[in-house]
Amino acid sequence: MPQGSPSVDTDRREGPLQTPRGDTTIEESVVQKLAGMATREVPGVYAMGNAARRAFSSMTERIPGSQTNVSNGVTVEKGERQAAIDVSIVVEYGFSVVEVSQGIRRNVIRSVENATGLEVLEVNVNVTDVHLPEENEDQGGDQPAPSPAKNLQ
Repeated sequence: MPQGSPSVDTDRREGPLQTPRGDTTIEESVVQKLAGMATREVPGVYAMGNAARRAFSSMTERIPGSQTNVSNGVTVEKGERQAAIDVSIVVEYGFSVVEVSQGIRRNVIRSVENATGLEVLEVNVNVTDVHLPEENEDQGGDQPAPSPAKNLQ
């Protein structure tokens, strides 16, 4: 190789995670957790994940010593320098889906980029449900749930 010409290896080592002194690798699960925490911080996010995943997570969280799965509802595609993130959420009734989605994008991009040095190319938000205030009453509020027999005709 002629002197003065850049080597392929030197060209590859650019960015905060790839340096001449070594590379840093970040597992997808790390990005998932960061994105999950950043999503939960946004006002109007009631829960994350689809109904089946939320039901499974609520059962596993009751096991003594288990931890909350903060990456529930988060999918990540990650390369060496970039990531694309998908989040599934339940929005609280009364909040603008557009504003909640924009808040999630801002928060997730800021959090993941600052913590990892990865460039976040996109954050896709999938709204799977709207949580209604009456649903809280049905799940242990002061009023008993109506008897199924009364609703039969």
